[in-house]
Amino acid sequence: LIAAQVACVGRIAPDIGWQRNPAMLFEHGQDVLLVKAHAAGLHLTDEVFTSLDAAGVRRCFLTLHVGYGTFRPIVAERLEEHRVEAEEFVLSVETANAVNAARPRGGRIVAVGTTVTRVLESQWRDGCIRPGTGWTDCYISPPYEFKAVDILQTNFHLPRSSLLALVCAFGGLELILEAYRYAVRERFRFYSYGDVMLVR
Repeated sequence: LIAAQVACVGRIAPDIGWQRNPAMLFEHGQDVLLVKAHAAGLHLTDEVFTSLDAAGVRRCFLTLHVGYGTFRPIVAERLEEHRVEAEEFVLSVETANAVNAARPRGGRIVAVGTTVTRVLESQWRDGCIRPGTGWTDCYISPPYEFKAVDILQTNFHLPRSSLLALVCAFGGLELILEAYRYAVRERFRFYSYGDVMLVR
């Protein structure tokens, strides 16, 4: 049904591959990169995949069935009172093992997408990522101490969203506000098909 609707109103460029797996993990040298294919992962074109392959990147998988609640605007008076709906995820043993092996080798965990970040943070226990299938209602807002993710690649999100709250928790409110002011001034594109940023 979605493919039929897209065909009626337009098309998605073939190089962004909306039919790719829901999320992929990439291991480059010492670093591990996790990708949710729809929004933040759209920037990973075939050319980028070719470069990753040439660099010896290993791919694994992570799935989060994203619901509307992720995109529901925050209406609570206080940020910490907002709640997101639970969403189903699948985190394989292979993916958990790859993530857990990165830091001891001196690597960093790079999450591509806020949903990947939420799954990893919700599955972090006793110093490592736990594989499993289940539901997460992990909502991240400032202040939050990230345990599983070292670097975040994400789109520019809309105001009053749980996605923006997570990014502010990750990068710090002032740095993210400065980045957003720059993005507005330079006419960056926002939301799912917009521009991307890397936050360390």
